Amino acid sequence: MRKNIFQVVKASSASVIVSLIFVLVFTLIIQLFSLPLGAVKPVNQVFKILSIVVGGLIFIRGDKGWLKGIIYGLIAVIVTYLLYGAIAHSLSISWKFAIEILLGVVSGAITGIIAVNIKKNA
Repeated sequence: MRKNIFQVVKASSASVIVSLIFVLVFTLIIQLFSLPLGAVKPVNQVFKILSIVVGGLIFIRGDKGWLKGIIYGLIAVIVTYLLYGAIAHSLSISWKFAIEILLGVVSGAITGIIAVNIKKNA
């Protein structure tokens, strides 16, 4: 039980850190190349999903990968949402947040399933 909790915490933490790195790099790219603001939200969603995938592939092991994935995906989305809201000094919950949660949970579950099966076969 303790090992499972530790895996979820590490996967969530890694996802948040990777997401922050992606956003920092993308912010630099926006500043350098004057990209349109309409590109920001879709790219941020891709970054969140990729960061959830990275965190899960690195830290999820054992069994019940789908459940661990759902939990760490949910935690990662909520933490990044709160973190980005604090950075931007604006936090609003809307139906878009529900979609973000759904994307995080689904990508976490799929990644968890893949991660535990990769580890078993390796």
